[in-house]
Amino acid sequence: MKNFYVIANESKPNTGIALARIREYLALKGAGCLSSRNEEGEGRRDRIGYRYTDPDSVPIGTDCVITLGGDGTLIQAARDLAGLHIPLLGINLGTLGYLTQGSGKEIPEILDALLEDHYILERRLMLDGRMEGKDGRSFRDIALNEIVVTRKDSMKVTKLSVSVNGRFFSSYTANGVILSTPTGSTAYNLSAGGPIAAPNCRIMILTPICSHTLNMRSILLNADDTVRIEILDGDEGEQTAVFDGDSAVDMSPGDLIEISSSAVETIMVKLSKISFLDNLREKMAGI
Repeated sequence: MKNFYVIANESKPNTGIALARIREYLALKGAGCLSSRNEEGEGRRDRIGYRYTDPDSVPIGTDCVITLGGDGTLIQAARDLAGLHIPLLGINLGTLGYLTQGSGKEIPEILDALLEDHYILERRLMLDGRMEGKDGRSFRDIALNEIVVTRKDSMKVTKLSVSVNGRFFSSYTANGVILSTPTGSTAYNLSAGGPIAAPNCRIMILTPICSHTLNMRSILLNADDTVRIEILDGDEGEQTAVFDGDSAVDMSPGDLIEISSSAVETIMVKLSKISFLDNLREKMAGI
């Protein structure tokens, strides 16, 4: 790898210092480096078609996109740049960082590994969610971690009907349901009592949130399955479908969302020889 693009989360401490170190080190090595941070130091930019990073700003020929922040920064980059097929690597300036490959203190070692091609590439499953409202509204987005269908008021339950591949599976009386990728299994899914999955698994995980039925457990589904979730009760606009904790669409009784694996995948750079389970043990021990 010789050409890099850096996405910097301005809200994290020491972002400017880390970005400067990356630029200086890559320049000394004769590598190219551009960043989402312009000369005026502006951060987030909003425009139709992306949330944080304009994909048109990433030059053709970029070998790797480096994110500075935490898992959230990496997830946003994956969503904004979906379809560009550029490998992503996260440098952690936050706390746990399940998805990132090192901290700001390890910048020289990380960059050396990239420059010397000492890495492997992992393809991560993404979800495609398509909401259809009974009033003709529609909404579509993708997610790297999860799509959550829930009540806006978390203290109230909602009733949902879930079908898989066109066949009724179950109805849930709960705070909502999570449909997670293996990548997202260590996020909201884990907090809701769902299982952890190795990132290279080709599965989706359906997990109820605070179900009012004792025998309701997570279900592992094939990545080729299609899940359909319909809102059965509640007032207009009381429910919502949330994509990776970011974009969302209001839902009402009679509305439904169909979720399947996306044709687009996230390509992530893995530097460490530490296995997923070793990394998981280390991160969980630090909580």
